[in-house]
Amino acid sequence: MSLGDEHEASGGYGGTGQTRTRLPDTDPDAYGTPRRTPRSSSRSLVTVVGVVVLLLAAIAFANRGGDDADKSESSGNKPETAATAPSGQRPVQSKSGGIPSGFAQSQEGAESAAANYAVVLVSADILKPVRRTEIVRQVFDAGRVSELESNLDQVYDKAFLDKVGLDENGEAPKGSTYVSRTMPVGTRTTEYSGSAATVEVWCTGVFGMTGESSQNPVTNDWFTMTLRLRWTDGDWKVDSFSQKEGPAPVNGDNKVSTSDDISKAVEEFGGFTYAR
Repeated sequence: MSLGDEHEASGGYGGTGQTRTRLPDTDPDAYGTPRRTPRSSSRSLVTVVGVVVLLLAAIAFANRGGDDADKSESSGNKPETAATAPSGQRPVQSKSGGIPSGFAQSQEGAESAAANYAVVLVSADILKPVRRTEIVRQVFDAGRVSELESNLDQVYDKAFLDKVGLDENGEAPKGSTYVSRTMPVGTRTTEYSGSAATVEVWCTGVFGMTGESSQNPVTNDWFTMTLRLRWTDGDWKVDSFSQKEGPAPVNGDNKVSTSDDISKAVEEFGGFTYAR
């Protein structure tokens, strides 16, 4: 994918254009008595008193903040939109075929399921026909499996595999590694009921083929997946999904790593189970 979003940059550090004028100190007072330098003992006393006052103020502020937090929680009022935050609940208790399963029947459970399903649906395994069949049958609603298997087989056909440098089994040439790893950045539920949910997952990822002669070098991408989920057989399953570009930030000034570094990173760094 290309970076399709435009971005504006503003602000930064700068002065206000104002000038400060420092007035000279006046040595004698109105009676001609010279200013005296405070003694060290007085200075120490003032310091101690100041620290005590700050500590008391901090304690009072903390107590007040705790009361406000309790009132907010007890009121049960939640903002209409909120950033992804940890719920404190374990996302799943088990995995099947390496894919997390057994999500809670709640909005947080649906968001956790969507995040983990986004990872596997845009992985290198989805390009391997045998593994793709296993993924589809585990992740999708049983009533949609046959249709989606056929659709994905058409999308990831031989022409597509040739284009990205893979053989008919989705395997990379000897000495190369095909990389397709997705990292969810956040989730947002747009529709929810006890038996259905629509969740958007904002993702970044790395995709491409390692190797000095690769025609498809590993690059990064930003995209949003929308997954429609159904509660069936005691778990959230995908009914359908779609994908669009962005939101994408401005590229940083990172030094490009070598092909070998990327290959080692893929082998040495494992993935995560994502939770809302």
